[in-house]
Amino acid sequence: MSTATTYGAREHARAQEGTTAEAMPVLPASRWPQPPDGVAAESLVWAETVASGGYAHKVLARGTHLRLTDLHGDACAHLLLHNALQPDERLNVADTVKVQWNAYLRSGNLLLSDQARVLASIVADSSGHHDALCSTSTLAANTERYGAGAPHSGSPAGRELFKLALAKHGLGPRDIAPSLALFKGVRVGADGDLEFSGGAGGSVTLRIEMPVIFSIANTAHPLDPRPEFTCSTLEVLAWRGAATTPEEPLWTRSPEGRRAFANTADYLTARGIA
Repeated sequence: MSTATTYGAREHARAQEGTTAEAMPVLPASRWPQPPDGVAAESLVWAETVASGGYAHKVLARGTHLRLTDLHGDACAHLLLHNALQPDERLNVADTVKVQWNAYLRSGNLLLSDQARVLASIVADSSGHHDALCSTSTLAANTERYGAGAPHSGSPAGRELFKLALAKHGLGPRDIAPSLALFKGVRVGADGDLEFSGGAGGSVTLRIEMPVIFSIANTAHPLDPRPEFTCSTLEVLAWRGAATTPEEPLWTRSPEGRRAFANTADYLTARGIA
């Protein structure tokens, strides 16, 4: 079909309706063919596959459950979370590690903001390979290592992808804080050096504890030792649910967690959300 004329271009564009690709959003999300076990299709609010070097973003309500799945064993989901009500409040990875006395996040851990509130909690994790120490890649580092780091290159840097994701929500480069990476692990060696421990697929389910702007950059980890840019497809599914309550063990698991949940409840209650 010729696209040399406006009419031809229009017919070519319309002919693409209904075609699918490995990496794309599904709209509405309820059309996703395989909802998680026990989840009704009509409860889905986000269904997307994110390509290697791609990004995704969504505003998610309190109580939403979000499952990220490394489909082929080489995804690396770099995450940023911002308070959707006041985006200057954001995920603070340093406080997330420090307050919980744990640099190796897993099921039962909380993702804390710079205001000591709970943005999300980890409710399931079959991967166990994550990184809260290195943040994502940069344009300069990827250009030096792979020859390119721009968003539409073959080796996009995570920071460049985050710029695109956050711009959709009126945010800019100054709003890109250090990020958390899922599915690619880093450990601290006996000598203090950071050691890349890789990953091997799996899923992580988060529970959103207050309204957030959730941003994902699916790109190679900055410490991945392989000479070629390596990253595979990521699946993202989210569905309506309930936030953590004071009666649940996660709320009372530790003194630090109790205070963070109390801070969150105080903030949301004053706004009529909790």
